[in-house]
Amino acid sequence: MFEHHTQPLLPRRQFLQRLAQSGGIALALVMASLLVGMAGYHLLEGLQWIDAFLNASMLLGGMGPVDAPHSYGGKFFAGCYALYCGLVVILIAGVLLAPVAHRFLHKFHIQNDER
Repeated sequence: MFEHHTQPLLPRRQFLQRLAQSGGIALALVMASLLVGMAGYHLLEGLQWIDAFLNASMLLGGMGPVDAPHSYGGKFFAGCYALYCGLVVILIAGVLLAPVAHRFLHKFHIQNDER
């Protein structure tokens, strides 16, 4: 996916395309995670879809659930989903920052080779 350090730096247009692709991957991961959370809250806790969306999005955003779960299955799901959301946030940050970090390091390496 990324160019080798011996290759020239990508033109800005291709870099922006790579950045958009990373953004698309991150968005797809957020949407899939949100759908899983909504389905879990709806099926296990009996929340309406809008309330399930609120709970799932608040957990995915790092804020915590709005409605506390009441059933054992709902509590187990909420705990597992909270752990999953914490990891997804880290993963999304990596997906979004990888092209920028790679470009920075690649440019830095090219500048060192020119000396």
